[in-house]
Parts: sequence; C-alpha cells; structure tokens
Amino acid sequence: MPIMKETRRQFYRQQTARLGEEIRSLRKRSTSFIVGELASFGGVIGAIAAYTATETGYTFLYLAVWMVALYVVIRYRDVENSQRIEMLEDQHSVYEKELAYQNDDFSRFVDGSQYVDAQHPYTFDLDIFGCQSLFNRINRTITTGGSDALANELSEWTCEDIAGRQEALGELAEAESLRTRFLSYGQRKTINTATILSALCGMEGDNENQAGERLPQSRSALTLIAVAATIAVWIVVLAAVAGWLPSSIALCWVFVQFGIVFATNNAAFRKANKAVNRMHKELRTYISLIITIVESGLKAQESRSIIARLSDGRADALESFRELQLILNGLDRQGNALFRFLSDVFFCYDYWLMRRYRRWRENHLMQVGEWIEAVSHFDALVSMATFRYNEPKAKDAVVVEADAVVYEARAISHPFLGEKAVSNDFSISDGHYEIITGANMAGKSTFLRTIGVNYILARCGMPVFADSLRVSRFDMFTSMRTTDDLSKGISYFNAELLRLQQLLTFCQSRKHTLIILDEILKGTNSLDKLNGSRLFLENILQQPVTGIIATHDLELSKMADEHPDRIRCHCFEIELSDHVTYSYKLTPGVARNQNATFLLQNIVLKEANSVKTMR
Repeated sequence: MPIMKETRRQFYRQQTARLGEEIRSLRKRSTSFIVGELASFGGVIGAIAAYTATETGYTFLYLAVWMVALYVVIRYRDVENSQRIEMLEDQHSVYEKELAYQNDDFSRFVDGSQYVDAQHPYTFDLDIFGCQSLFNRINRTITTGGSDALANELSEWTCEDIAGRQEALGELAEAESLRTRFLSYGQRKTINTATILSALCGMEGDNENQAGERLPQSRSALTLIAVAATIAVWIVVLAAVAGWLPSSIALCWVFVQFGIVFATNNAAFRKANKAVNRMHKELRTYISLIITIVESGLKAQESRSIIARLSDGRADALESFRELQLILNGLDRQGNALFRFLSDVFFCYDYWLMRRYRRWRENHLMQVGEWIEAVSHFDALVSMATFRYNEPKAKDAVVVEADAVVYEARAISHPFLGEKAVSNDFSISDGHYEIITGANMAGKSTFLRTIGVNYILARCGMPVFADSLRVSRFDMFTSMRTTDDLSKGISYFNAELLRLQQLLTFCQSRKHTLIILDEILKGTNSLDKLNGSRLFLENILQQPVTGIIATHDLELSKMADEHPDRIRCHCFEIELSDHVTYSYKLTPGVARNQNATFLLQNIVLKEANSVKTMR
C-alpha cells in the first residue's frame, strides 16, 4: 500500500516539474514577443516618417503596411501565448495542491466549516466538516453550488444508485486529464453559482410595461418602427452629407432619435447592465465548465445523465450560455458613452439588444436553475473521483438491499490515519448491541468513528478503507462529542440529556437505525452514570435500533449476561509493564487493564525525582 501511495506522490511531482518547465519556456517566448511588438511598432513609425520625409514612391508606405501586419501577427501570438501560460499555471496549481494532499497538508482546500452543525445526527461527532475533516480531504469543488452538493452528499446520503455512482467515480478517477482541466478553471477564484443565478433571476421582469413590450403585436410594431427609424436616420445623414438637406435638420434628427431610443430602453438596460458587473467574468469560466462536461465523452450512466441535462436539443445549456455571453458583451460595449450614442443613433442598438435579451430570458431562464444544478452535481463528482484516485488502497463497498442493519467489515481502518492505521474486523447484526471497553487512548473513540465514517463513504458511493465492507442502507445517529452552551444556560449534563432525547425521537421515526455512543452520561457521578446508562439501554433495546457503545464503566458490560442474545462485549486491551503498550486491536471480552492510575503514578514520580534533583 505505501508503494501505491508513493506512486501517486511521484506522479504529482512529475506533473508539477513538467508544467513548471513549460511555463518558464513560454515566459521566455513572451519576452521575445514583446521585443517583436516594440520592433514592429517602431518599424511602422519609422516607415511613415521616412515616407513623409522623402515623399518619393510608395516603398516606405508599403513597408509601413507590412510592419502593421507583422505587429498584428506578433500581438496575436503573444495573446495566445499568455493565455496558454495562464492555463498551464492553473493546472500547475491543481497538481501542487494534490502533492500537498499526498503530504497530509489539507490547508489549501476549503474545509467546509460553514456546514458544521452540532445538532446533526452524525456529522459533528464524526468530523465530517471543519479543519482536517473528511470534507476537507475530499473537497476540490470550484463552484459554491458544487461545494453545497458535496456537503449534501455527506450529510444526507442522496445517492440512490450506489453501484452506478461507483461506476461513475471509477471512470472519472481514471480520466485524470479531464479532472485536472475542469479543476483548473477554478484555481484563481471560486465560481459563485448563487451570484450567477440571482443575477439572472434579478433581471427577470425588468421594464416589461415599457413601450408596450408585454403584447406580441406591440413588439412587432416596435420592431418595424426600429427598422424604419434606422433607415430614416441613414437617409437623413447621407442627404446632409450630399448637401440635399441642411445639416442642422440632420443633427436635430440624430439627437431626437438617440433620445427616444435611450428613454424607451434605459431602465431595462440599467437593470441588465447591473447583472453584467456581477457575473460577466464568472460566466466566461462557467461556459468553459459546461464545454468540458459536454465534450467529456464519459460513458457512466450518472455522468451521461448530467451531460444530457446540459445538452438537451430543445434547451442546450452551452448554446444558451454562449448566447448570453454575447448579450453581456454587447451590454459591456454599451458602457462606452460614445459607442452607445453612435450605435443607438444609427442602429437603435439598445432596442435590439434588449429585445434579444428578453427573447433569451423567455426561452431559457426556466432551465438555468437545472443547468446550474447539473454543473454543481458534476463538480461534486470530480471531488469524489479525485479522492478515489488519491486513495488507491481504498475499495468499493458492497451495498445490499436488506430490511435490516447489515455491517460486515474485514480489516477496516480510519481514513484519517493513513499508513499508520491499525485495521480490525467487525460485524454487527440487526437489533444487536456491541459494548466496547478499554483504557484511555486505547482506540475506542477512533474505532467508533472508523465505523461511522466508512459507512458514510459507502452510502455516497465512494471507496472505503477496508479490505471488504458489506452494508445495507440504514439511518445513523451518534452521540460522541456533546458540548455545553453557556450562552443558553445549557450545562454539559443537560446537553447530554438533550442529545439522548434527540436520539430517541430520531429512532422512533426510522425503521432501522445504527446508533454509535461514546460514554453515555459522562457529566454525572459514577453510580448515577451506571444506573442512567442501564436505564437508557433497557429502553433502547425495545426500539428498532442497532448499537455500538463505548464505555469505561466495566459494570455496564454485565448487561451482556442479562441479554446474551442481544449484547456482546469487545475491548481494546493494553499491556502494562515499564510502559503502556497499545495494540489498537479489537478483541472479544471486557478490558482488564486501565491506564489512568499507572500514567498518573509515572507523572507524580517523575515530578518528585525532578524536585529532588533541583535540591
């Protein structure tokens, strides 16, 4: 397994080195282009100066024309070269981040802190969101919608066809260049899909009552008027140039026509132009994402479904967004006062632009939300597929259809621990309870999270960290990290009670639930804790619930004698000699050794020896 991990690390090193070398080469070429542009521009100036000075023949004039053409060609190649440098820099950034991931540095990825919810059935206890979390390790999303979609996958288990999801992630994981190209578009700035959606929806309903725009017959009449006005202004201006008409009349006509076009379209123009400032740059990148998805050639059913949503013949997302890009470019150009004046006078451009925009909105606005959702879905898949590619030792789980809790794992380990993880075999039957005892730091809490996190991965169709994992679909509720809330006057013990009450309510509304509890009622004295824990377990045994409970209270394990057909005991045993030895292996039975007294004795003894030495 370490060899497979090193293979990924080596691949990312090679890619960053290759791209770095290519970027340096292109930057040198860019310097040559700049020199060429300056030289050709200087040649133009020199040729024109020589022609003016000599005024003999057209040799220098021809030379000036050739210099202009040479400048245009060099400038075009320079722009092309700069665009390639930018593209390679973005891909280089993708590989640098993945190399950091291979070195257990997740700081360059968004950690999903905004999704942390202490009241969620399991995400808070299992470190799904936040710094160093599962989301932090998986997340590569480049759109806010993709981030939300990934968070929803981890917290709601929305995937119905898990085998289909595994197929889609497997195919996408192997399409490394496709994933890198897709991710490169979001390296400079995360695309805010909410901004795009709200901007487009905010443009809706703008100035519909102006100039009779609501009625189709009014629109036709206005179109005829716009055509007639355009023809008329050209006739008037040309007549004035030819001397057939006084220039004052032509000038008056020009200003009156501009005033009418401006007044009838300005309100709609201002509202649409406001949207340009909010989404123009992001829209160009978004179009690149759609092109990448539509032209990906992926064959898995889930990927094909996304492509179909974006390339439906009746409402093609790519063509629609390209058309919108042209409209926004037009709005952008109209921001130049002189251009707007001339275009409105001679072409009634504001009218035609707003007419084109309204037609786009009528034809496509209803589909925009679905298109954005499809891109967000694909964005989340890319993150999950990248996680699969980066973790070659992980394997697909087998999710069975069963009206019961099924959880059978062989050599399962926690995904956060990497190569140092100690794996364990574990299985639990529907309606049964596993009580796990062990000393402090022996591995109980980590094991509970191992069971929960791998189940979440399995339900999302992502690979799990086990030699094999066979599970069914069931709900899950955990209580492992209860916190007090002094601002609301909630003590730690009260918070524990509220969490257990939430658990009971949750289980009563579900058919099958796996509960994972770490030390019930930690916030009270030992005897009260034992009695309360026993009361809770006796009650929960009557519910359609399967459970894993870790505890330091060895007396609680005696419930296995009272319910031998429902409760089993396991432990993480330690060895005490000159020091504590932790095996982190799960074994049947109840833990015999505890380490608190042993460790405290060592601390006290060490402190006493230190004081004697100082004296």
